Amino acid sequence: MIGWLTKILKGSSDEERYNWRYEDDRTWDAPRHSAEGSDGFDKDEIACAVAVSLSEIDQKGKKVIDDKSEMEEESDEDERDTKGHVDDEDDRYAEVHVEREDDIYAKAHAEEEDDQYANVRREEDQERAKVQLEEDEQLARAIQESLNVESPPRYDHGGLFSPHPFFSAGYRICAGCNAEIGHGRYLSCIGAVWHPECFRCHACNQPINDYEFSVSGNHPFHKSCYKELNHPKCDVCKKFIPTNPAGLIEYRAHPYWMQKYCPSHERDGTRRCCSCERMEPTDAKYLSLDDGRKLCLECLDSAIMDTHECQPLYLEIREFYEGLNMELEQHVPILLVERQALNEAMEGEKNGHHHLPETRGLCLSEEQTVTTVSRRPRIGTGYQFVDMITEPYRLTRRCEVTAILILYGLPRLLTGCILSHEMMHAWLRLKGYPNLSPEVEEGICQVLAYMWLDSEIYAASGSDAASSSSSSSSSSTVSSSSTSSKKGKRSAFEKKLGGFFKHQIESDTSTAYGEGFRQGNRAVNKYGLKRTLDHIRMTGNFPV
Repeated sequence: MIGWLTKILKGSSDEERYNWRYEDDRTWDAPRHSAEGSDGFDKDEIACAVAVSLSEIDQKGKKVIDDKSEMEEESDEDERDTKGHVDDEDDRYAEVHVEREDDIYAKAHAEEEDDQYANVRREEDQERAKVQLEEDEQLARAIQESLNVESPPRYDHGGLFSPHPFFSAGYRICAGCNAEIGHGRYLSCIGAVWHPECFRCHACNQPINDYEFSVSGNHPFHKSCYKELNHPKCDVCKKFIPTNPAGLIEYRAHPYWMQKYCPSHERDGTRRCCSCERMEPTDAKYLSLDDGRKLCLECLDSAIMDTHECQPLYLEIREFYEGLNMELEQHVPILLVERQALNEAMEGEKNGHHHLPETRGLCLSEEQTVTTVSRRPRIGTGYQFVDMITEPYRLTRRCEVTAILILYGLPRLLTGCILSHEMMHAWLRLKGYPNLSPEVEEGICQVLAYMWLDSEIYAASGSDAASSSSSSSSSSTVSSSSTSSKKGKRSAFEKKLGGFFKHQIESDTSTAYGEGFRQGNRAVNKYGLKRTLDHIRMTGNFPV
């Protein structure tokens, strides 16, 4: 019906048009419809067609409304489906997002741990490399084989060595021969570069081929040469002094001679010289005396071995006393004896005197017979004295002093020191001094022995100065007596030996010989020798 009606309404649409104008002044020609074009149809048919058309339109409208309702219901269901789908999508997205964030965090955490571990490993590698570099620089044994230019050596400015100029490979100058090294093998040590054959020990001048070496004063040394020069050696066994349990080098040293030795030698029976007290080294044998004493070769050089040899020294000391206005009118016999004879004579003395543990001289006042050494012994095999001749000597009492006994085999200066001491005992007795305390009598005798040693040392050095321990008045007399004495040339060792004997007197710790000497020496320095002796005669004590 609609199609039919359409056919009716078509008409002749090409004859006239309506003009429609739009805002942009464009014109659109629309066809013009007219009822007049339907002259070929009946009006009733047209009316019937219109009615049927309206009926169809009404039915169609109802259908559209129903369709619309159904479409709205379907749209609501679609919306619910869409909403559920969206919720499911959101849940899946949230789960995926959480899993992705977890993966990202785990990955970042693992990367952070890897970075930390890598940093620790890198720091450890750098520290090991630094230590290795410092060892290489200290040991200086980095042999360069390549021709690449090496980096300048690193230095700590607070260290031992100062920086050395760094030159390129074409200007490497050997620190040994000052010649250009050029290409080839070379050493980079202690801030310089060297030809291998020019890197030599500063001690033996031989090339250093060892991996380790020592440095002192910016000079290289073989470790053995450095130890030989710097590690203390025992002067007795000639070995390097060992370390104690604490790892320290421990040794003993003589307070005057500074002879260093292992502490074990104080317990292993190592012998000492009976004169200078130095220990016997393994490379220099000491001579053995008949009484068991040991004598070093230096002390033997000036040793007085028999009574006859001692007489010139006795005359010199008498002159020394005369120079001090202390002349001995009586002639007192001087005898050299062995240790056993000296001990026996000391036991036969009625008047007890204070003596050192090792008695080396004795002033006798009793009649007795002693055995004296009448002829010098000779040195036999095994560094032993042989063929010593002794003879008995009968002492008779003509005065308060019968004889002075001195131990044989001692150096001239020590024999003279002992003789000066014992002669002072004789002088005190012969001059009628009362019985004195050991501190006063032994002390003033040590002062006279010290003064004689001092005069001998000054005379040996060509000086006319007197002893510093005497007063100005006694100094002039000592000087005159020293120059008038018959003294030969003294060796350097003998001069040093005289200093040692003085040191022994000064540092003696005994009450009688040590403290007595120091009190007497202070009194003589303050009041002079004569006034001190006068005070002793009157009071029996040193003046204060």
